Order: sequence, then structure tokens, then C-alpha cells
Amino acid sequence: MSEHFQMTRRSMLAGAAIAGALTPVVGAVSAHAEEAVAKVASLDVASLPRVKVDLVKPPFVHAHTQKAEGGPKVVEFTLMIEEKKIVIDEQGTELHAMTFNGSVPGPLMVVHQDDYVELTLINADTNTLQHNIDFHSATGALGGGALTVVNPGETTVLRFKATKAGVFVYHCAPPGMVPWHVTSGMNGAIMVLPREGLTDGKGKPLSYDKVYYVGEQDFYVPRDANGKFKKYGSVGEAYADTLEVMRRLTPSHIVFNGAVGALTGDNALKAAVGEKILIVHSQANRDTRPHLIGGHGDYVWATGKFRNPPEVDQETWFIPGGTAGAAFYTFEQPGIYAYVNHNLIEAFELGAAAHFAVTGDWNDDLMTSLLAPSGT
Repeated sequence: MSEHFQMTRRSMLAGAAIAGALTPVVGAVSAHAEEAVAKVASLDVASLPRVKVDLVKPPFVHAHTQKAEGGPKVVEFTLMIEEKKIVIDEQGTELHAMTFNGSVPGPLMVVHQDDYVELTLINADTNTLQHNIDFHSATGALGGGALTVVNPGETTVLRFKATKAGVFVYHCAPPGMVPWHVTSGMNGAIMVLPREGLTDGKGKPLSYDKVYYVGEQDFYVPRDANGKFKKYGSVGEAYADTLEVMRRLTPSHIVFNGAVGALTGDNALKAAVGEKILIVHSQANRDTRPHLIGGHGDYVWATGKFRNPPEVDQETWFIPGGTAGAAFYTFEQPGIYAYVNHNLIEAFELGAAAHFAVTGDWNDDLMTSLLAPSGT
């Protein structure tokens, strides 16, 4: 275990500038921890009903109601932190990823506005690094990051009230190591639905048949002197080289759901003509421009906040880095739809692409071939 903490210390020293900025905040929160606990204990939360949710691996989303049933609840989630080696492309490029629940991105959590999120965060004793979690949907204490710093073998429990409706990023943000953890895959999203469900901004209810979660991830894999991607024995061994690549601000890979092809071919997202699909898309670090080739965003919350009326009939929408967005579309034709980051270099050369495989009957009124390609 001493080696684990030495690795953490080296990593924190390497990020001294960030650590120096965060330490006073963390210290201030810690100094008032007992007072905060007393205030939380005084709340009448104990009388609220509790719901325990089993999270599922993206792009899928756990069962939930679109409209709240009854009053606020305490919704219990558990995230297990796992440091693991993953393969991120068809060439076998390896990355020592940091993950929530073993996936990149971490699972999408769904609650309703005014519910309480109660998260149990476990840092397995097989890990080597210190971790925590920052919810962009939470208020105070660095989004919970200042209250959830866990070393290997430790567990923490955080509760916060989901006061804002929308989709939000969460990510690891330990002092001194924030960008390394985020770009190593340690991010996900939470969806806080309005209690009455989604609407078109004019009072018309919007209900979806399926929801898919696409987490866009930029990776920074070092290369050797011959231009080949390097492999390392551990996450710590890769740190110095990875940091050097990160500082160039040029990703080696930009992928959906952890790897090139993770959502294409046999892994394509499934839909049928007439189905209403909600796509939640997050990017914890860089800006992105989702586009559905052959379709549209019927209703789009590009910055993901449901109090704002959605934009309609969008071809491409802009999601700033550190944000999750949502798009609602009813498929009208069968076939393969490519869902891409419309920086097409990033989509076709670096991997930021997915497919929807849609079944149903073709509608000639929407599109037909009047003359097949032929010679003149």
C-alpha cells in the first residue's frame, strides 16, 4: 500500500500548480466538515422514500420514469473506481484507463429535480491512485470533489440535492491530477429530469421510447521514436509521457464510449421508424459538434438545461467542453445513420463516430432515387 501512496504523491507533486489552487478550498471545506454534517443531519431527509438504482454500462441507461411519481426521493447509486488497461482502436493501442464502474464513460444516472442523490464512491484497494468525484449538477464543495477524496481501499458517501434540471457532466478531480484523470476516461453524466417530464418549451409533453448515452472522450497516447503508440506496465509508468502529450492539446484519439468502433457495426445503436430517441451526449474536456447524418435534432438542448426551451430542427449542435447536451429525434426512414462529431477529421480519422441501425419501411415521399447512377 505504501507504493500506492508514493504514486499518488508523485502525481500530485507533478500537478503542483493545480494542487496549490485547490488545497485552500479543500482545507476550508474540511475545517467546516463537522458543522456541515450537523446541518445535513438536521434536514428532514430521513423521512423521504429511498430508491436503490443498479447502474448499467453506456450507451444504455438504467430503468427510470420520465415523470416523477410522488414527491422527492433519495436515490442511491454506487460507483466503483477501477483503474484498468483498455484497448482503444483496431490496431490494439492500449491505455491505462481510470474509470467509474469499469466503463468509459461512467454510467448515466437519472433522477428528478429536487430528488436527493446519495452516492457511495468506492476506491478499490487494487487501485494505485487517489480519486474523487465532481458533479456539475451539485452545489458547493467543488461539486462534491472536496468531500469525496478517497485513497485506495477507502469508501465515501456523498449526498446532494438535484436542484437544476438538465444533463450534467461528472468527473474525477483530485488535487493536482484533474486533467490526467479526466482524459484517462474518468467522467460520466447525470440526467436530472423535470418532475413533469420533458416538454417542447411551449407546454407540449415530449416522451422518448429509448435513451442512449454517448460519452465523447479525448485520449492522449504517447508514441515512440518510430511513431508507434507506446505500451506501459502501469498507469503510473505512463504518467510523465502522457502529460507531455496532453500539454500539446492534440489528442491521439477522439472516440465515443471508450474506443474506435464502440458504437458502430455490431455495436450500432438500435431504433425503428417512428421511435422517439433521446441522445445524451457529454464531453468532459473539449468542445464538440454532434450531427446525425440523414436525420436532425427535432428538439435540442445543446447545453443540456431543461428550463431553457429547446432549439428545433437542428442539423448540428454545439456542446462546450465540460458539458452534456441532449437531442430528441423521431426516426422517419430505415437504414444506417451515422452520428458523428462534425469536425469530420475527428470523426473519420480519430474515431468520433457512432451508428444508428434503424428498421422499418422506406418512405418514397421523403426520399427516392429518380435515376440510379449510370453512364451518360
